[in-house]
Amino acid sequence: MSIHDKNTAKDFVPLPPKDADVFTTACDYCTVACGYKVYRWPVGREGGAKAAQNALRADFPHQMMMSAWVSPSQHNVVSFKGKPHHVVVVPDKDATVVNVGGNHSIRGGTLAEKCYNPDNLTRERLQHPMIRVNGRLTPVTWDLATEVMADISQYILTKYGEHAWGMKTYSYQYFENTYAITKLAMTSIGTPAFAWHDKASNTNDATGLDDAGIDSFASSYQDWADCEVAFLSGVDPYETKTTLFTTWMMPGDKKFIFVTPHKTTGVAWSLREGRGLWLPVIPGTDTVLHMALARIIIENNWQDQEFIDKWIANSWEVDSGYGRGTRNTGWQWRTTWGTWQSDWPDYKKFILSQEESKLDVAAKITGLDPADIVKAAEWIAKRKADGSLPKTSFMCEKGNYWSNNYMNTTSFASLGLICGAGNRPGRMISRGGGHQRGGLVAGGGSSWLSPEKYPGRRKKSFNLDLWLMEGNLRFAWVIGTTWIAAMMGSNALEKRMRELTVDSPHQITHLDRRSIFETLKRRVDGGGMVMVNSDIYPVMPIGTELADIVLPAATWGEDNFTRCNSERRLRLYSKFYDAPGEAKPDWWIIQKFAQKMGLDKDGGYNWKDSNDVFEEGSRYSRNGVLSYHVLTDEAKTKGVKAQELLRTYGTTGIQTPIRKRDGKLVGTQRLHDPTNDWGELEGVTVQTKVLTAFNTQSGKAILLKSPWKYAGWIQFYEAVKPRAEKGELWVTNGRVNETWQSGFDDLRKPYLSQRWPEAFLFIHPDDAAKRGIESGDYVEVVNDTVYVQTGQPQGVLDADLNFNDLMRDGHIMTTVGRFRTVAIVSDEMRPGVTKANFNFPKSPANAVVSAVPDPMTNNYRYKLGRGVVSKVGESPYKHEFARMSLKPRNIV
Repeated sequence: MSIHDKNTAKDFVPLPPKDADVFTTACDYCTVACGYKVYRWPVGREGGAKAAQNALRADFPHQMMMSAWVSPSQHNVVSFKGKPHHVVVVPDKDATVVNVGGNHSIRGGTLAEKCYNPDNLTRERLQHPMIRVNGRLTPVTWDLATEVMADISQYILTKYGEHAWGMKTYSYQYFENTYAITKLAMTSIGTPAFAWHDKASNTNDATGLDDAGIDSFASSYQDWADCEVAFLSGVDPYETKTTLFTTWMMPGDKKFIFVTPHKTTGVAWSLREGRGLWLPVIPGTDTVLHMALARIIIENNWQDQEFIDKWIANSWEVDSGYGRGTRNTGWQWRTTWGTWQSDWPDYKKFILSQEESKLDVAAKITGLDPADIVKAAEWIAKRKADGSLPKTSFMCEKGNYWSNNYMNTTSFASLGLICGAGNRPGRMISRGGGHQRGGLVAGGGSSWLSPEKYPGRRKKSFNLDLWLMEGNLRFAWVIGTTWIAAMMGSNALEKRMRELTVDSPHQITHLDRRSIFETLKRRVDGGGMVMVNSDIYPVMPIGTELADIVLPAATWGEDNFTRCNSERRLRLYSKFYDAPGEAKPDWWIIQKFAQKMGLDKDGGYNWKDSNDVFEEGSRYSRNGVLSYHVLTDEAKTKGVKAQELLRTYGTTGIQTPIRKRDGKLVGTQRLHDPTNDWGELEGVTVQTKVLTAFNTQSGKAILLKSPWKYAGWIQFYEAVKPRAEKGELWVTNGRVNETWQSGFDDLRKPYLSQRWPEAFLFIHPDDAAKRGIESGDYVEVVNDTVYVQTGQPQGVLDADLNFNDLMRDGHIMTTVGRFRTVAIVSDEMRPGVTKANFNFPKSPANAVVSAVPDPMTNNYRYKLGRGVVSKVGESPYKHEFARMSLKPRNIV
């Protein structure tokens, strides 16, 4: 280990000279995507301390951290054109949007440390294509690696069909890459065996919002600044969207309602300020809370009736435009099916008829104080002294939709709508966002090939996990995701992957192309699977143990990339240094493989650089909310590359959909807003309904019901709740401010790897005391009954896909899930509920969560884990102060 791997404080950081190269980019991590500047100059030179002597134009030293200041974590040494160069990556102090004035999180503040440098732990980057020979990964050429992939792919596609060729990939890592990936998988290969990183199938996240006609990213950050009350369901923006919270939400006197069982830092701050209300719901019960709040509002006549009369679809409008054909797509049959369909009179009747919406019943189910439920209703909807309604905006995230996927989101959307939110400044309904919005899907599509069907032979998305568990995959290409740790029943999923790959007797023994093909052919014909993994670091265990072929990917800073943040702001992420070794961007890897497959004969897959991909993909963005086609057309008119035109927008970028007015490119601040003045369409601008109305047939939002005892939910919920006789606790999971995702970068950053060297489990003192657990103890979490669906992809009768019927018919197996972690004892947790680290290597919290999807959406209920928590020893962090702070997060 190099001395640079240790977190030893530096007392000197070189300043960029006046002539340093300057680039704009955005943070690579959370959905906010703060704007940054990169300064690059050759090693051996540096700027002076006077403003006239450095590129930052500031005198040093000074005490203004939020102005021109460079921390040790913002400096690194990289290679540019093969020669060592200094780089400084600092927040843009001139920013007027997103991170105004250079505000940033600790994640973005360490961006420079993610850059490859052989003198620190980033030396672990994958640098060469490799094939596993006799169990060891062996460097090979790009030609051999992609030829081997093409040989076995062509065989599989010919003999077993496109369903046997699958892909699991990120949905966010830049337009250039996701366009190339989906072009290959969905169009050229035409496989339905495709899933994004965070789902078992290619489906939506917050489906209830979609069905109501609300785009999940309709709002702008200004809306969160302008609201008077923020109802935050399953999310603390401070922890996961820090700059959105600190720049746009904290200033002023707005009130915050946090619905989460974990009193995180943002919650604790709002309570200290007298501006917060914490509703620590029992996991999965948000729907009941929403119904109780709606009942209080209706009984007191606090609803926004003027908005409802104008913007909520009546029963005829809900059905308008469908004709008499089969309601085949999900949003069609769900919104016109009696279980969920509603209009305002029917919704009122439904809410007032539900036993669970009664205050005392709701309080018992959710575990909340009835007075707090009433207070929340008053905050979001009670008229002020002047008769006006409060400006309330509603934000949901994974704590909401990854517990009771469909019903939590339908009830959430309906609550916001009756409060008059959804399409006007400071009164919006939106997701907070996790990853940035870098998904661009190529034309074509293969979802119609899915063998899965809802009752009534209606379309259903393809569950890739189920397909793999049943042994139907012969080829799996995993791109930029952990898959195993990210999905439910992680232990069972890993076990099955091992059976299909390394446990097969047919393993590659030498690097002869024909011999490799014959070996892999015998494996797939014997029911096994070939696995390929593309990533920037070795991923455990897929890349390190299971994959036959491992491909090195280039990432942030190593090519020019583009994507949007959660207010749809498009920016260029500039290339400023060399990728390590032979690492290539994923679009290039896709192209190389496609060429070996002979898929380039029609002139496709002939990209010279990432801009070619960006421009080709633009026409597929035209009808969506991330449309940038007008920018591409403008660039062609000017005779410049589209990426270079975008570069001129710096860290400000431009909000999509982009349109043209009076000859200029104009962005879109918020969606669904009827006051948006689009004027006459110019150039290639595409007018879509979502810009000025809700995304439904009528342009009006749809109120959706959410019956708590719907069998597709309540049967599963009763089965997975903690069992008192076993002493089980709820085991939910989530992120914390200091680290991102699986820690793929953070575990290689000196400070952050010391801050979180291992996974955590927050546990309430009462629960810890009963188990003899103290902060710093190693604990094991075991669920001896993890349910994993293994069959029944098609429903004939309505009940076929419900939990009890699946169990009765033998389509669910039970297995044991376990993981080990470090306990942090704190009253920030609701008693009876623990919170594990999200997606941490070697400690898959999802191992104790059941892999039985929501029958309405085919999405997992990720937050509903359970287990027996037992002490197994003391960690090295219990009695030291150098690593892993065990302090609670509710200290503010």
